[in-house]
Amino acid sequence: MTGFKEIQTSGGIREYRMTSNGLTVLLMEDHSAPVATIMVTYLVGSRNEAIGYTGATHLLEHLMFKGSETYNKENDNAIWTLLQNIGAQINATTWLDRTNYFEMLPSEHLETAIAIEADRMRRALLRDDDRQPEMTVVRNEFERGENDPFDTLDKNIWATAYQAHPYHHSTIGWKSDIEGVSTERLRAFYNTYYWPNNATVTVIGDFKTAVALSWIKTYFGQHPASPDPIPEMYTTEPKQEGPRRFIIKRAGETGIVGVAHKTPEGRHKDKYALAVLSNILGTGKTSIFYRALVDKGLATSASVGDHPFHDNGLLITYAFLTPATAHQKVEKIILDGYGKIMEGGVTAEEVQRAQAQISADVAFSRDGSYSIASSLNEAIATGDWTYYTTYLDHLQAVTADDVQRIAQTYLLEDQSTTGWFVPQPKDGAAGGGGAADTAKANAARPGQHRSYGRLGALAQPWAL
Repeated sequence: MTGFKEIQTSGGIREYRMTSNGLTVLLMEDHSAPVATIMVTYLVGSRNEAIGYTGATHLLEHLMFKGSETYNKENDNAIWTLLQNIGAQINATTWLDRTNYFEMLPSEHLETAIAIEADRMRRALLRDDDRQPEMTVVRNEFERGENDPFDTLDKNIWATAYQAHPYHHSTIGWKSDIEGVSTERLRAFYNTYYWPNNATVTVIGDFKTAVALSWIKTYFGQHPASPDPIPEMYTTEPKQEGPRRFIIKRAGETGIVGVAHKTPEGRHKDKYALAVLSNILGTGKTSIFYRALVDKGLATSASVGDHPFHDNGLLITYAFLTPATAHQKVEKIILDGYGKIMEGGVTAEEVQRAQAQISADVAFSRDGSYSIASSLNEAIATGDWTYYTTYLDHLQAVTADDVQRIAQTYLLEDQSTTGWFVPQPKDGAAGGGGAADTAKANAARPGQHRSYGRLGALAQPWAL
């Protein structure tokens, strides 16, 4: 179509580039139901923030629902109200490498959603009168996280493992930055990153490609590319030269052990073997840590995850302890589990079972237009959307030798960060584990308002 260059096709998804402003467009027709999902992914997240304005991406996410030049409550067509009135399900999420805004709606209203997303891309109002009340909302989110043992431990593991790289700070930011950042600073951040050439528009569902492209051209084509190059995040993490440890002592009932090891960037070939390793260690009742910890009554749950981020990641094992179970004992079992794989490897049957489980999970996660768009959103954040379409092929190529090799490569003591959450009852004495608190911590995982498409227990994306 005039105004677009077709770049490539993979897995039934077509990639286009708008010639006037560099906007990337991903389209996949699916006429099985009269619904469509539009998602706009901006390549900006907490990775692009620094001291003084940590949490800026998430706070901006809130403000961008408060109105744009065309769509606002003064014009009686506020974004949230207008979209809900036409039956749309809407939200946005922020994470380390990206921010996404989306609508899933009857396909007859797709043009309206495209028009709204295009308008707030460059015409968001970002008023100080809106920032002040939204700041208190975000601060409340921060404080809820601080009151959750798992959230607290997870945030501190990342802050301890990464010292120079901005993965050091969590997506929601530090409290003083949330409270202190000015509207002018947020607007400068918006004017730096929210441009067509730093965004991907994904449309999945019931539409005609030519029609969708014409709408995207009409609305998004009104914006030029950014006047200045999008700033590159060039900070890298120095080599870690020894294990790091910390203990958090805070009111609570559940003891938690977290053991993390540095892993490579999301597009690295070893990520597929790391996914298989994580599954063998911590997924399902046949996993190593379920049998060693849960079956033996030492933990109520255990999980292992290594999400593919744009830059380096962490493979983290979390164990939620039962009452009176010693942290040191559980930590030793985790490290022994690693050591057995490093020394003796895994079986072909274990690899095949992990591959089958992961493939089934991936298939389930791709059911429906929103699910596909959401998974693509995470692949876009790694820097290559075809990570989504080629993932299973790479996964199936993993061998037992690969799993042992990557365990020997990455599960090294000098690359580790270990954190304990030691609960303190009101009298200040150390407490034990508790099933109720563990259930609460687990409930904060996939499916909640601030968690979309998570793969294991890792740093969390934040939403409205």
